[in-house]
Amino acid sequence: MEQSGQADLRKPMSTLHWVDIDKLKANNYNPNRFLQSNLDLLKRSILVNGLTQPIVVRKDYTIIDGFHRYTVCKQEPLFGKLSGKIAVVFVEHDDSANDRYATITHNRARGSHTLEPMKAIIKGLLVSGKTVDEISIELGMRSEEIFRLSDFSRSQFLELMVRNAKNYSPAKVIIKV
Repeated sequence: MEQSGQADLRKPMSTLHWVDIDKLKANNYNPNRFLQSNLDLLKRSILVNGLTQPIVVRKDYTIIDGFHRYTVCKQEPLFGKLSGKIAVVFVEHDDSANDRYATITHNRARGSHTLEPMKAIIKGLLVSGKTVDEISIELGMRSEEIFRLSDFSRSQFLELMVRNAKNYSPAKVIIKV
């Protein structure tokens, strides 16, 4: 039940619909930018985990939050796998400034990763037998970044890489006569 001056917090989720992705349009004020590598990682995440968050739109289908999800879902193979549809929820704001506030607060509220927990995760994955290549693919990281986060010495890390290498062939000394 809505109290005076307060929004019904459940209302947007009650408007969840699957709509043609081509109905959606970008807003002209989103300050958030993604590197191509992050878009690739987002696409992989959706392929592995499914579409876990709807796009937040106004009644006219202008995107308030979810532009990057929308962008990768318009591309193959996601577009085909989603049959050209995307999940949206609708929000209604009396003041267009609230659209802008919502875009920015959605982006900022997601937070960022802190160093120590990330280091523990990477080290734990390596210790459990995950390869540097696998971690690189799944998390969109370069091997140098994985090394820095692993807290292993250089020689320990190289040993792990060699031990986990799938197509490793030993070096041979060739002497030219």
